[in-house]
Amino acid sequence: MHDIDDVLAQAAAWKHAGLGVALATVVRTWGSSPRPPGSKLCVNERGEFVGSVSGGCIEGAVITEALEVMAGGAPRVLAFGIADETAWSVGLACGGRVEVYVEAVA
Repeated sequence: MHDIDDVLAQAAAWKHAGLGVALATVVRTWGSSPRPPGSKLCVNERGEFVGSVSGGCIEGAVITEALEVMAGGAPRVLAFGIADETAWSVGLACGGRVEVYVEAVA
């Protein structure tokens, strides 16, 4: 499920069901990037998710950060790029850079 409307509808459904929800959005890319700016991933407090911010290569790291944001952490911008050690550990080997904004859904 990668359609933005579907991701936002699922976020609303989870919120309506009383679950904590966070939304991750690609805010900037450079070079080769698997998903364009505006791409979204929604996560609930159980770790279930829909959508994509990278085609799979950084989703695990983004979900971990989303769970921290839902637990009371501040919204944050995550940066991943080929030059960063983190990029290799999460599998971003496409040669580009991506920034993802993660926020709790109120």
